Amino acid sequence: MESTTALEHKGISKWRQRIGYGSADLACNLIWQMITLYLMYFYTDIFGLAAVQVSVLFLVTRVVDGVADVLMGILIDRTNTKWGKSRPYFLLGAIPFGLLAILAFYVPDIGPAGKLIYAYITYLGLSLAYTMVNIPMASILPSLTSDTNERTILATVRMIFSFVGATIVSVMTLPLVGWLGGDSKAQGFFWTMVIFAVVGTLLFFFTFRNVEEKVKMKLEKVTVKQTFSALKGNKPWYIFAVNILFMWGSFFFMQGSLIYYYTYNVGRPDLAAVVAGIGSLVPMVGTIITPAISGRMLKRTVFMIASVVNLLGFVIMIWANVNVTGLLIGAVVAALGHGLRQSIYFSMQADPVDYGEWKSGVSAAGILSAINGFIGKVAMAVAGAISGIVLTWGHYAANETQTTNALLAIKLNYLVIPAILVVFSMIIMSFYKLDKLYPEIRKELDARLLED
Repeated sequence: MESTTALEHKGISKWRQRIGYGSADLACNLIWQMITLYLMYFYTDIFGLAAVQVSVLFLVTRVVDGVADVLMGILIDRTNTKWGKSRPYFLLGAIPFGLLAILAFYVPDIGPAGKLIYAYITYLGLSLAYTMVNIPMASILPSLTSDTNERTILATVRMIFSFVGATIVSVMTLPLVGWLGGDSKAQGFFWTMVIFAVVGTLLFFFTFRNVEEKVKMKLEKVTVKQTFSALKGNKPWYIFAVNILFMWGSFFFMQGSLIYYYTYNVGRPDLAAVVAGIGSLVPMVGTIITPAISGRMLKRTVFMIASVVNLLGFVIMIWANVNVTGLLIGAVVAALGHGLRQSIYFSMQADPVDYGEWKSGVSAAGILSAINGFIGKVAMAVAGAISGIVLTWGHYAANETQTTNALLAIKLNYLVIPAILVVFSMIIMSFYKLDKLYPEIRKELDARLLED
């Protein structure tokens, strides 16, 4: 590994790099949005697994996968190629990610036990491939630029592309499933994923071609133990990391339960694609205005305002119950807050990396990004597991008329629990104080390099 400090050079143009960087998240979302929106439904209502089996599958797979996140971070910190530290993995991980995504949405005729084993193998494999391309997307940001405003712009462009990918999946998936599969949802989901996976793979190749690790590093070999020393005393990162559980937990609860809510509670399965589209398209508005807002106030303040808007959307939807107009209004408000909050989150995550280097003298972008990714996957695993447990508690039965308890369980997963988690997220982030200190920290890091 290397101890690093930043010295930026000119290379690939800013807009070429912004588009290249954003394309990676577009690629991720063409596949991962399918996972967050439809995989649990696919497993219970099409693949044929029980809700409790899916809960255990999500939990076990994510915990195992989380270890891989940390190892991936260490691997990135130890990588030193002519292409940089993070960039090579966009090329290496593209094909495995696309191929395993296709296999995850295939229904083999191998009996209940065989299908459960198949689900574990393909879902774990897909998660590992996702780690290979997603952790570098976070760890590369400090190397793309040392300018905090440009980082915000890069994060904003990334989120715009992310929302484009999510919108494509949200709006097109169910129509494509019907068109490609006819009477067979299994065939429909499979061929839909084939299309998204091929496009996603090509986009990762495009990203590899159009990003460059411009921040040149002062190389100094350090041990894994020294790398972990960058975590010691890094309070901003601790706060940021804990917040991931609540922020992303809220998102994953809602996304994973959306199709259930509109199919069974509202009785309008056709609205699932509409609301999913709102949840992926409207956030772009919040994302686009993020750079202008963050230039006028602290990043934490932007995060708090966004969280309030997001929470207001949940409150409107809870109050609306099954009223379609109220649900659509609430979905728009919640999505607007989510877009602003998610964009500023990705802008903020590079700052604790610099704080850790300033405090310890060691940069650990790979390991910090990996642990952040691990925590995000824990949030997804716990959300999926608890959702399955709540459905089991409510005696949910796939493709049947649901009982009152089952409908309550679906509503808890879709609206109530996510709203509670937003509140906890705001409480955690109230302790984040790095914004005021960061300009001086960045200035001192640059001064250290000049002294060397």
